[in-house]
Formats: sequence, C-alpha cells, structure tokens
Amino acid sequence: MTPVEFFFDFASPYGYVASRFIEALSARHGRRVRWRPFMLGAAFKATGAEALVNYPLKGDYAVHDIARTCRMHRIDFSLPSGFPHAMLAPSRAFYWLHDQDEELAKRFALAIYNAYFVEGRSCSNPDVTAEVAGSLGVERADILAAMKRLNIKERLKTETDLAIQRGVFGSPFFLVDGEPFWGADRLDQLEIWLSGGGW
Repeated sequence: MTPVEFFFDFASPYGYVASRFIEALSARHGRRVRWRPFMLGAAFKATGAEALVNYPLKGDYAVHDIARTCRMHRIDFSLPSGFPHAMLAPSRAFYWLHDQDEELAKRFALAIYNAYFVEGRSCSNPDVTAEVAGSLGVERADILAAMKRLNIKERLKTETDLAIQRGVFGSPFFLVDGEPFWGADRLDQLEIWLSGGGW
C-alpha cells in the first residue's frame, strides 16, 4: 500500500499536533508515513493567505484554539516568542538526514517540534537546529555544513514547489492515495478513510 504523505511546516502548531499521532494512526492500517516538510510561506504567496496569528479576531482565536487543542490531547505546548519563524534551517537539515536515514529524520522532526513548541527554542537558527540534531547523535559540523549546501537548499525549494503543485496549501496536509486532508482536525476523517477505503 502507498504511504500516507504528511506535509508540514516546522512553524505550524497544528503540524506539531499531527506529528504526535500520524505514525501510530497510519500503522494501525498498515501504512507507512512519508514526512515531507515544506515552506508554508511559499504556499501563502500562492493563495494570498497569511499566518493565522496575523488576522484580526481570527489570530486571537487561533492562539486560544492551539493551546486548547494541545490541552485536549494532553500535549505540552508553549507559543514561542516571536512566533512564527521561517524554519529554513530545520527543513533543510531534515532532507539531508532523510537521504541517509529516514527514521532518524523523523526523530529529528519530532525533536525540533518539541524544542520549538515546548522548550521555546529558536529553531530557525542553524546553531539551534544543529544542537537538536546533536542530541540524536548527529555531528554538529556535518549538519551545519549540509544546511549551507546548494543542493540541499534546492532540495527544499523543489519539495515546496512540488507540494504546491499537488494542491498542498496548509500545514498539516495529508495525501492518501490521492485524497487530500487538511488540518489536524481531519485526523479522524483520515483514519476512517484508511480503515474503509474512502466514501
């Protein structure tokens, strides 16, 4: 069976929520998960949207809802200072790690989400990204050098462009056998789809 494709931005709090459940949810139905970070800002340019917190009224609601959603799921959460940040560094690092060890890249993604949305660390900073990777046994110098390589920068741009071409406009976004689901609040629908083959 084809994997569940999980598109996310490291600055997305709802992506953070989804990251805690997507592996177990998919495994219950015999599916692997392909984690695919992309730059949500590029999708915003394509749709004319902005980060939720930038909208009057909706922004205040979003901050409240994110915290409430995490409490409901019993997930630790703290909105980082200066949120949101452009998460180029961890996104580039992810693809470099992924090409060597897919499972390590997934653990790295979870560690970045935790560092950002629980510990409040500035994960847009390459040094912080390298520290998080170092906690997983990755050599600091290697990952700092990788994030500067042209092919890694181009890889992230290509992944982002391809995501948008496939209709991805938010985070989290899931594609299951061509069927799109947007948002952490669609995890229940996603599971029903996986269990019954769609409707």
